[in-house]
Amino acid sequence: MRLLRRVRDDLSAGENLELYVTALLSLTLAVLGVFNVASGAVLSAATLATLALLAGSLLGSRRQVADLAVQVTARSQGEVSAQDFFSSDKPDVIQQVRGAQDIRVVGVTLARTLRNLIDELEHRVVAGAVIKVAVIDPTTTAPAEAARRSTIPNRPEVYANRLRPSIDLLRDLADNPGVDGRVEVRFLPFVPAFGLVLLDPGRSNGIIHVDVYSHSSASGDAVFTLRPGRDGHWYEHFQAEFQRVWESGRPADASDGFPTVPSA
Repeated sequence: MRLLRRVRDDLSAGENLELYVTALLSLTLAVLGVFNVASGAVLSAATLATLALLAGSLLGSRRQVADLAVQVTARSQGEVSAQDFFSSDKPDVIQQVRGAQDIRVVGVTLARTLRNLIDELEHRVVAGAVIKVAVIDPTTTAPAEAARRSTIPNRPEVYANRLRPSIDLLRDLADNPGVDGRVEVRFLPFVPAFGLVLLDPGRSNGIIHVDVYSHSSASGDAVFTLRPGRDGHWYEHFQAEFQRVWESGRPADASDGFPTVPSA
């Protein structure tokens, strides 16, 4: 039964089809030969065709193995393509947030990030998760600095406007019943060089997403992902970077419309 299930799964997934065709042809030829249904010439031709199909399958498999060996060798020597390392987004971040208990985020305005994650963040904080978010301080020169680094250098008000909905979302998040100070917000007097999303960073299954911010470009940011068991030093580096950025921020308080949270 296990063999039949494996065959069914392979056929439904379109895998190993050439091997199953070869096996079926071989079995058919054997039956035809036993019962003398086909002539020797027909059987010989069919046998050669089966062998050709089998040879083609083996060549394809060997090529796949060779390509995989090249990739493994390149990775072991540090020769990794930027296409394999960087991405243009964090496609799985919503699913990853759903199970996290320690969520930390750093960015400029986080307008899109918070808009995309706010529902999950509300679920997580109600479930007992701790959330820390740092964005630029609208009361400092940070919005003007962010504008100078962007494609709209003379319009700092754009960044101030982008901050308002983010701050409103964070206020609502902090005001959820039963949150009890588990939402902490800090305002940065500078524009961070990168964005960070840390999910359970102190655990073995933690994950860190890093956005490398572009300068005066609207083409999008490069994103890479770090895991503790795989990326060792660099995982610890960006975990420590969050803490350094966090400590440089001003805790949001009642003057910003937030409940006062004791300093950590």
